[in-house]
This record gives sequence, C-alpha cells and structure tokens, in this order.
Amino acid sequence: MSNLSSIFIVEDNPDDERLTIRALKKGQIANEIVVARNGEEALNLVLNADPLPCVVLLDLKLPKVDGLEVLRRIRANARTRLLPVVVLTSSSEDRDIVESYSLGANSYVRKPVEIDRFTDAVRQLGLYWGVVNEQIPKGL
Repeated sequence: MSNLSSIFIVEDNPDDERLTIRALKKGQIANEIVVARNGEEALNLVLNADPLPCVVLLDLKLPKVDGLEVLRRIRANARTRLLPVVVLTSSSEDRDIVESYSLGANSYVRKPVEIDRFTDAVRQLGLYWGVVNEQIPKGL
C-alpha cells in the first residue's frame, strides 16, 4: 500500500464504477480505490475510515440511503465534516446542484455521456483531489 490516501467511489451502477476505476488507472492515479455500492455502505466506510480518504466521489441516486443524505451525514460528523466530497452524478436537476452545494459539496460534476469525456473528467478529478490538492493534516 502506498502513502497516498485512498479515493472512495460511491456508485451503484456497475458500468459507471468500472469506467471510473478504469479512468483513474488510465490517468496513472496510484491512490488505492475503495468502492461502496449503496449509501448505507458508503456511510459505514467513510465514517469508520482510518485514515480518511483524500476524496469521496459521490453519486446521488443510490439505494438504501441517497447521496444527499450521505453528504448530510458526512458533514454532520466532526471527524469527516471537512472531507472533500465531489458529487459525480448524471443528475442535471437544479435542485440537486443547489442542495449538494448547500450541504457542503466541494464540487458538482455531471457525468458526461461520451466515454472519452467521462474518462477525462474522472482522470482530472483523480489527479486534482488525489495528487495536487493539499489534504488537511492528520490529527487536526
């Protein structure tokens, strides 16, 4: 295992999960990738993660607990309230965008329909949040 923090992907669509992982690997993002396939699993992984991931890529339309509620609970927890969360979703609903930012999302990215654009968007997210962005120092 490397010294890089992991990237958490919260995605219930197996095709989007595979594309996201492939895009990160194609972009030579070396961070460990952890996947949750529903909101309940995501909350369990994120709230109990040690160390915390460098970013959570969060879909909104999830079984068991929806993505907005996952984001709400992440922000309500003292340990995870500053954890970077990028909403990565197919939703183009204005209310989803507004609610995501209101709940503290760091970014809102619509999944591009074209595979090449999707791959490029995810690669850029992985590079920025996994490598370029300065993380909150451990223990603070």
